[in-house]
Amino acid sequence: MEAVVFVFSLLDCCALIFLSVYFIITLSDLECDYINARSCCSKLNKWVIPELVGHTLVTVLMLISLHWFIFLLNLPVAAWNIYRYIMVPSGNMGVFDPTEIHNRGQLKSHMKEAMIKLGFHLLCFFMYLYSGSRCPY
Repeated sequence: MEAVVFVFSLLDCCALIFLSVYFIITLSDLECDYINARSCCSKLNKWVIPELVGHTLVTVLMLISLHWFIFLLNLPVAAWNIYRYIMVPSGNMGVFDPTEIHNRGQLKSHMKEAMIKLGFHLLCFFMYLYSGSRCPY
């Protein structure tokens, strides 16, 4: 059972790494004016909920399988994703809003957040890979 948990977590982590890279590329395209803000935000908002579900699913899975260290490591990122989704002001397009993305340095903060998440998911990838290889089959 433990092997299945870590294989699923590894595959989910690969998808989250892909999403982080996609967010970085899309935000850098906006920064370089290759795409407009509305197009960028609609592309990114489409993937906010799958990212939220994917990360929360792994967090809950680690809680259920009693991997406390990995659960506690994932909990702040999952809580941040949920908080960010819940705190979207009414009237905004989503977490990424085209009218506000250039205001108050939001583009830079979104880019920084995507880079931090990429580093976190890469760390988790190798952690799941190592933990899964130690499971008795």
